[in-house]
Amino acid sequence: MQNLLPLLPFQFSSSFFRQIFQIILTETNRYFHQYMSSRPTGSTSAQPLDITIEEIYKFFGLIIQMGHDQRHSLKDYSSRKEQYSTPFYSIVLARDRFFHILRFFYFADNDDPDYDRLWKIRKIFDTLNNKFCELYNLTEHLAVDEVIVLYKGRVVFRQYIPKKHKRFGIKIYNLCDSLGYTYDMSVCLGKQRQNATAQITATHGTVLEVIRRVEGLGHKIFMDNYFTSPALFDDLFQTKINACGTVRHDTRGMPRDIGPKSLKMKRGDIATRVMGTLRAVRWKDKQDVYILTNMHAFPVEGNFTDESGQAIKPRCRRLQCMHGVWTRQAEWSTAMELPAGHGRGPKNFFST
Repeated sequence: MQNLLPLLPFQFSSSFFRQIFQIILTETNRYFHQYMSSRPTGSTSAQPLDITIEEIYKFFGLIIQMGHDQRHSLKDYSSRKEQYSTPFYSIVLARDRFFHILRFFYFADNDDPDYDRLWKIRKIFDTLNNKFCELYNLTEHLAVDEVIVLYKGRVVFRQYIPKKHKRFGIKIYNLCDSLGYTYDMSVCLGKQRQNATAQITATHGTVLEVIRRVEGLGHKIFMDNYFTSPALFDDLFQTKINACGTVRHDTRGMPRDIGPKSLKMKRGDIATRVMGTLRAVRWKDKQDVYILTNMHAFPVEGNFTDESGQAIKPRCRRLQCMHGVWTRQAEWSTAMELPAGHGRGPKNFFST
């Protein structure tokens, strides 16, 4: 990514989109020839020349410019009327040529037998995804999350989530780093049954899919309770990836003896359970907060509040890996100094 920084804006964007423009050129010309071959043989209309890559670049340039110069219809951009006349558009690309490209603009081969719900843009999507990974070096800390791309059109995998600000849209699972760069992504095409097996859930499989390019590189991944589970964290640890995230207390594999029905807690209490590399933490604030991690040392159990009775948020200390052997760099302590005998260590098992 550092080698791309001195480039001009056009050169920088071309690093990501040059291959995509070539795909669009190929499929647009292919679609045009398919259309012409389906016409009656007696047609006498002149056949336009194939579109060139230069025309594709000009076409996209005009589309971007039109976003800054909005008019009632596309024909107004090439109009010779005094109130509309802007010679720039016709000089860059003739009107008839612009509408020809727009008419046959295409992303995929209709004769391709491979099909999924994203097949119309699958080749473009995968190419762009590969470029995101190829041209960037990730930071150490990553996050897996879902985003909703606003979309109100008609498509079978459109989501309706009433609690989201964008209630209608397409759900995308992203792998991002601490600078906000999207390194990999996967579109939710309905129920992700293809990612589920008898041993793993669909969300478990989705995480394994989006992190496949960073396996074995020692990254640290954060996620929310939609994805987090002990089984997933064990699988990530096998690929040299540490993880941390909020978790639901009733997730399969979580210790039952720190759940709300088994253990009554008051504000500021911390309860911890340990199994192998996993640490499950329940912290009581206004509501219960459940955390699962294999990258932090376990916290001290006890009750931690300030003078006004407000719960003190735990401060995490990371585990450090030395020559492949995990050692505790420091205890997970609270933001205040612990009084003698105020806390105790965790139990060394998960109760099921």
